[in-house]
Amino acid sequence: MSLNSPSIVGTVIAVQANFYQVRLDPEVSIDGKNAPLADSPTLLCTRRTRLKKIGQQVMVGDRVVVDEPDWTDRRGAISEVFPRQTELNRPPVANADRILLVFALAEPDLDPASLTRFLVKAESTGLEVSLCLNKCDLVTPQELEQWRDRLSGWGYEPMFISVRSGEVVQEATKETKKEVSAQEPASHDLTEKIEGSSVTFEENSLLLKSVDSLDPLKSVHGPLPNFLLQHLQGKITVICGPSGVGKSSLINQLIPALNLRVNAVSGKLGRGRHTTRHVELFELPGGGLLADTPGFNQPALECDPSELAEYFPEARQRLALGSCQFSDCSHRDEPNCVVRGGWERYDYYLNFLSEAIVRQQQEQNSSSAESSLKQQTKSDGTQHYEPKLQTKKYRRSSRRLQHQSLQDMCQDLEEL
Repeated sequence: MSLNSPSIVGTVIAVQANFYQVRLDPEVSIDGKNAPLADSPTLLCTRRTRLKKIGQQVMVGDRVVVDEPDWTDRRGAISEVFPRQTELNRPPVANADRILLVFALAEPDLDPASLTRFLVKAESTGLEVSLCLNKCDLVTPQELEQWRDRLSGWGYEPMFISVRSGEVVQEATKETKKEVSAQEPASHDLTEKIEGSSVTFEENSLLLKSVDSLDPLKSVHGPLPNFLLQHLQGKITVICGPSGVGKSSLINQLIPALNLRVNAVSGKLGRGRHTTRHVELFELPGGGLLADTPGFNQPALECDPSELAEYFPEARQRLALGSCQFSDCSHRDEPNCVVRGGWERYDYYLNFLSEAIVRQQQEQNSSSAESSLKQQTKSDGTQHYEPKLQTKKYRRSSRRLQHQSLQDMCQDLEEL
């Protein structure tokens, strides 16, 4: 393939060490005119030294310019990175549009605390969040209904699927136009007066849209890839979740040619084994890119305490209908707070708020001096701080330093 243009544009689809896989655009500029490429090839690229000197990081999803491509060896050099629309630090993905959070209903069992932590982390990115629950064939229809109702109360409409059987349970909360009758008071905590704020029935219908009567769940066999692809087309989607929930198996269903490696859930630990080692973008049939990310069991919540309530849909609904007495309300024990209590995940909010406050204090203390504490994460995801040993105090000296010390001692003895 011979191109007259000295530089072309593409998307970084994988990063390993100091090398970058760049998928070129279907069309490139040749002598000022757009011409289609035969197969949209992928080039193995390095980063120009100039970008390294200015501290320009290259991430998966970046739109980049490749200079002087070598079409024989399929190599090139990245000389420019276009401004990013969005940026995620963990996982490191640029220009993502949506997060597809995948959890399992069983094997491993779905833990509400872990799910809430992932959801809050996803909400903090500012991207659109979709929740997909796998292994629905391992639970009873009654359990599906219970989780559907529970998550609907959280403000989410999950997709229930089974990668193994190809089964799809239609979307949990379909859009309904049922009106709430003023004569029939709703049987839910939020129907009553929120502390410090009176809620009318019109406002209540908005607040309780997630607890309206739901249509029965219906199983559909076979169309799992088509069912999900229509949600993912035309966008860069980041798929994430704990290890062992079936992310790699799901990607294999969507893109069979990949044949990603999968592992079974550990019977001893009751959780998944890591199979994905790095972030990589895969092209979806019909358009769109899917970013596969390494699984991790507990993401860190690195958010400002004042912003935490915005990452809970339940709290957002309450704040949309009223306001707290204090503008800097933390929604813990302040009077006339419209958020405090009355919703299931409020205790999780309090726990995460305590973590965020401790983290903020530690960052403020470590800005002037090194912190004397280190953060540890327990198996259940809770975090605590414990004293940290003095830095480098117990580090073993290198053999080179030991050898030099012996030489100095011998030289001192000779001088005596």
